[in-house]
Amino acid sequence: QGRVAESGGGLVQPGGSLRLSCVVTDLLFVAYNMAWYRQTPGKQRDLVAKIAVGGRTDYADSVKGRFTASADYAKNTMYLQMNNLQSEDTAIYYCQADGAPLDPNQYWGEGTLVAVSS
Repeated sequence: QGRVAESGGGLVQPGGSLRLSCVVTDLLFVAYNMAWYRQTPGKQRDLVAKIAVGGRTDYADSVKGRFTASADYAKNTMYLQMNNLQSEDTAIYYCQADGAPLDPNQYWGEGTLVAVSS
């Protein structure tokens, strides 16, 4: 059974940076569409960034120009570099692996908390 696990969250001041990591295990990483989501209490989980099979990236409008998603296929790891963080970026960040159509399952991590505060 495949797993994904996030790390790298923490407390940062406005304008600061963090890099999140998502390690993928027991899945053929290169064959999965990968994504970062975030969620705040009482709200739905929203897409932040995604890396499609083949490497194309897409971003939510709210993070364009500030966040960069990347993948190191040799390390089975996806990253989210977050710059110029603002208070509205405070959330739990989740990693998702989606194997459609070959694998009908979606794999989610347990999340990592990013808190932006002065």
